[in-house]
Amino acid sequence: MSIEEAAAAQKKEPRKIMVDVYTDWCGPCKMMMANTFTSQQVIDYINKNYYAVKFDAESPKDVTFKGQKYSNPTYDPNKKGRNGVNEFSRALGVNAYPTLVYMDEDLNIIAPISGYRTPPQLELYLKFFAKNDYKTVKTQEEWDAYQANFKPSFK
Repeated sequence: MSIEEAAAAQKKEPRKIMVDVYTDWCGPCKMMMANTFTSQQVIDYINKNYYAVKFDAESPKDVTFKGQKYSNPTYDPNKKGRNGVNEFSRALGVNAYPTLVYMDEDLNIIAPISGYRTPPQLELYLKFFAKNDYKTVKTQEEWDAYQANFKPSFK
């Protein structure tokens, strides 16, 4: 689903959005696609609790989000490998790949979380944001305790 499609779906049935920001050349992005996003438990949980968006950070396509238009002005169609950065990825706070950007039901960014995650590692974040625990965990000590007490069930 595109971010525009997720924003439209949000109006009919509000839920959180998870944006997978990746690039074609990113090894950990490919690993996450192959090892994490193929887990049936991950798929089921995301589909129940989020609108899932995939966004190529180097896409030459324009994106319109919350009335703002974003583009990739340095994209070169003849270039191989790294190829400019779409302004939308910068607006999401992305500076590494992969990054999963979590948004609330009002399309506000909750947090961009960078790095490869296995299904049990991703489960921590999926549930933390879906259950609104992020609203009560405010300090590093509280986050450390939350992680220590979290018991993953995804395999």
